[in-house]
Amino acid sequence: MNLPNLPNLPEVPDLHDEPLAAALQAAMDSKTKPLGSLGRLEALAQRLGAIQGTATPRLHQPQMLVCAADHGLAARGVSAYPSDVTWQMVENFLAGGAAVSVLARQHGLALTVVDCGVRHDFAPRAGLLVRKVAPGTADALEGPAMSEVQRDQAIANGVATVRGLPGNALLLGEMGIGNTSAASLLLARLGGFEVGDVTGAGTGLDADAVVRKIGVLRDVLARHADARDPLAALAAFGGFEIATLVGAVLQAAAERRVVVVDGFIASAAVLVASKLRPHVLQRCVFAHRSGERGHALMLAHLRAEPLLDLGLRLGEGSGAALAWPLLQSACALLGEMASFASAGVSTASAGLAEAAPEADAADKPAR
Repeated sequence: MNLPNLPNLPEVPDLHDEPLAAALQAAMDSKTKPLGSLGRLEALAQRLGAIQGTATPRLHQPQMLVCAADHGLAARGVSAYPSDVTWQMVENFLAGGAAVSVLARQHGLALTVVDCGVRHDFAPRAGLLVRKVAPGTADALEGPAMSEVQRDQAIANGVATVRGLPGNALLLGEMGIGNTSAASLLLARLGGFEVGDVTGAGTGLDADAVVRKIGVLRDVLARHADARDPLAALAAFGGFEIATLVGAVLQAAAERRVVVVDGFIASAAVLVASKLRPHVLQRCVFAHRSGERGHALMLAHLRAEPLLDLGLRLGEGSGAALAWPLLQSACALLGEMASFASAGVSTASAGLAEAAPEADAADKPAR
């Protein structure tokens, strides 16, 4: 794909490494357990090893990145909450009172909140990065949510933000009243779905309001019928936080960081990034299946199998934080669990070999 406006878009090469995959499989199979008995944790451990390029993956200094911005389309009544909730929740994140703040503390995740385009000016403080492209996107029913210049700046901001963060794991979070609409629009256009099938209640709309929301989104799609490629769709539908996450995902993938994907909106950013660089998906661990209507279809389109299914639809990165201990466990099991040989435990094949003479004796006629 020709990307004239983004000459520095990170390259994300194929991770396929057959010898490493075989080594990871052999290492897991040698552990003191029946083959496959740790279920999907085994596949998770192998994926982490493949991302890091080693049979002994380690996770260090995990970063929770919560990107926030406002959406012009929110004025059309597509959310149950007013736009002011975006900046108020950013304050809540920074004060340590939001769900993601609590979970980040619990699990030792460094929390960084990025003002990508909130309609509010924040006082400087620790944990806040101001990368404001504009005070909210435009109304996508009247024109593109973002100009190409704004879109490119937001993506570049995401790239630069990840470059400045330590660690080898990035957990994605977001905040923005109206951003389930942007995610639904991106999935409908880039995934080829009917918008009514991928649009839900968002922050808690009732059934009639959801019908009105779908009508607004159909009009937006018609208004931008020519926005077919991922970058054009991203500019048409927004938002600044999603575009910033696109850049963050691309850079994290280029650095072979583990990317832990939260819910519907974070997955929309991964959708766009994967249309630009398909091998991004090799670096992604999908934390959970959201209760938001379109997320199951999003995951199916991305061929992703989430770790959790708890009916969450909060966003913020809350699902990614909840899934984090599973990644830690997968690494610990691969790195610390004894093998049959080191523990002096007999293998299943050894048991079969010992049983074989008895079976032969039973088959012989008595004398």
